[in-house]
Amino acid sequence: MKVPLRLGNSGAYAVLFTAQTVAAAFLFWVVYPIFISVLTHVGEYQELRISTQIAILGGITLLHFCYWTRLKWIAVTPPFHSILAAHICSFVGRLSFLFSGALFSSIFFRHVPQLDMFPPFGQALFKTLYVAGILFSFFCYSLELERLGKAVGDLPQKARQPRLPTQPVDRQRRSN
Repeated sequence: MKVPLRLGNSGAYAVLFTAQTVAAAFLFWVVYPIFISVLTHVGEYQELRISTQIAILGGITLLHFCYWTRLKWIAVTPPFHSILAAHICSFVGRLSFLFSGALFSSIFFRHVPQLDMFPPFGQALFKTLYVAGILFSFFCYSLELERLGKAVGDLPQKARQPRLPTQPVDRQRRSN
């Protein structure tokens, strides 16, 4: 007899967030050497192996699948509440997007203008879509980290309710 695996909201969130983190780390691991090559060989044609292109496409697909699934059906569930952890999550989210900004500016403002000759339109469009996919993936992951940071930093619902001030005891009424 098979017992169906049932993940609650917290478990599903943990699985999807972990998969997003693995995909983002994988993308960074694959794209970083390309980024360094673009910086050290400005204006030179950069050839990507088909295996690298498939790896990038796989990372983009996994990250977006997990991100949009989580966004549509799973609420952000913080494992605990901590202001420090919230700040660290937000910092890491912005730091991850900082890499995207550096990648974008090095390609479009430094590398492309130095090219002797532009690739054919189809190839240029394909490479532009690849770069846009990478940038959008890091953007979505940084948003997810921001959401997690906000959820970790917010107090639980009970703690958020304002406390009513205690009523002062009217001693004159009490003595009568």
